[in-house]
Amino acid sequence: MSVIYTTAVKTDRMTASKDYFINGTLELLSAGDVVLAIFTLTATAGSVATDTWTLAFTSSTVTGEAGAGAGTDSTKAQIKNSGGTASITGLTVGTGGTDIVLDNANIASGQNVTLSSATIQHAA
Repeated sequence: MSVIYTTAVKTDRMTASKDYFINGTLELLSAGDVVLAIFTLTATAGSVATDTWTLAFTSSTVTGEAGAGAGTDSTKAQIKNSGGTASITGLTVGTGGTDIVLDNANIASGQNVTLSSATIQHAA
């Protein structure tokens, strides 16, 4: 049988996660783990409502990294703490219906990469 958390516990766990990543980064990655773009989390890292953490960034638009080349699809993302340790991995990336929503998931070196939304929901 699966573990079921109360809403209060989910909120506390998501708040602890948010607080752990203050001033960390969100890295958009290719299928081969090439870093395509990096967004910096704010000093609050966002907000939590019940079981969902909505991430906040210092800028919603960044420049594509050199590793993106002429254009590479971002298929996943990871979040690193302020010390540079990746502690949340496997986030989905796309133009809708994913954890990380972009205006365009195909990222080229030097291109503006705009983040539409970034949310992480607690498991049941």
